[in-house]
Amino acid sequence: MTSEEQLMTEDERQQVDFMWNLIPDEDRKGMTQNDLLFVLDTMDDYLEEAGLLEVDENGEITYLDGDVDETEQFAYVQKAVQEAGRALTNTQIQLIMDAEMQYGIEQGYYEEED
Repeated sequence: MTSEEQLMTEDERQQVDFMWNLIPDEDRKGMTQNDLLFVLDTMDDYLEEAGLLEVDENGEITYLDGDVDETEQFAYVQKAVQEAGRALTNTQIQLIMDAEMQYGIEQGYYEEED
């Protein structure tokens, strides 16, 4: 277990496990759960820059109402992945982002789109 994984709460572990299991085995090749965590963190970085996420002085995160430009968010994550030298494909990035959406729907954070 990496230091990033050791710092996760039980809820975060459940989220990562849920998302990891949504990604087909063949698409996980060359990818680790740390890559998944990196993408999740980068998605939050995008939301913070877009004014859709606030972090208070205690580190508590509040997600604000608003629309996310998924194409712009994908490009933001893709650039961060490349800059970090992570070996994720665009397909893997999209699968992680899709898994996060599915997790949010399952938890009632997002409404399913028609």
